[in-house]
Amino acid sequence: MERSVVLYKKRDGVAYVTLNRPRALNALNDRMHVELAEIWDDVESDKNVLVCVITGAGNRAFSVGQDLKESAQRNDSDAAAILSTFGSIGKPGYPRLTERFKISKPLIARVHGLAMGGGFELALACDIIVASAVAEFALPEAKLGLIPGAGGVFRLLRQIPSKTAMGYLLTGRRMTASRAYELGLVNEVVPVELLDERVDAWVTDILRCAPLSVKAIKEAALSSDAVTLEEAFLKRYVWEEIRSSSLDAREGIRAFIEKRTPKWLGS
Repeated sequence: MERSVVLYKKRDGVAYVTLNRPRALNALNDRMHVELAEIWDDVESDKNVLVCVITGAGNRAFSVGQDLKESAQRNDSDAAAILSTFGSIGKPGYPRLTERFKISKPLIARVHGLAMGGGFELALACDIIVASAVAEFALPEAKLGLIPGAGGVFRLLRQIPSKTAMGYLLTGRRMTASRAYELGLVNEVVPVELLDERVDAWVTDILRCAPLSVKAIKEAALSSDAVTLEEAFLKRYVWEEIRSSSLDAREGIRAFIEKRTPKWLGS
């Protein structure tokens, strides 16, 4: 399925989402946010989708973030729009991916070129980032009188050391792909000609796993990071309850004993 500013297709259990404004370096405008919201709904509700890959069209950018030209026009016509809060409540496309805290499908960001501002925040909201060697990341909002309001302030501090995160947040400095890898922010950095191949490798490895196990692990990992270890053991995890009582919970062990490939039902 093609959309004017977002390309969306599904194949063999994988949803592919491509930000499609290459001339604008895939800047996120209101129309794109609305289309993306519909896509995230579909990714989560479609039982045949097991993993989602997010990327940007063209050779220059994953996404440079919010379309500032559109924002400037809106601010000129509506003084109240200048007042900013964290998140996208009341804005087109709510809830945006950066606020979909319970999406159960694994999300892989395929990053080539610039991932700036909201584009970087979109990648930070993904579970895995595979970047080309020439990718660059930054949250330059402070230089523009703005804030990284789509979760960049919060997620960067949770994903890399705090002093390092504050350095990038307070200066808007760019981060190379190799530096992002050193910090553990990116899973893999490869030459651009190998980018699709390596993304496919991550997808293939996820598809080999039991879908319910993947969902249960993601839910437990993301929902327990702000509690103590003891509390984490005592929390209720909905997807783990579903997995533990499923046929797949037995299928994996049986397949291992019988030395065959598991046949996952995903339910």
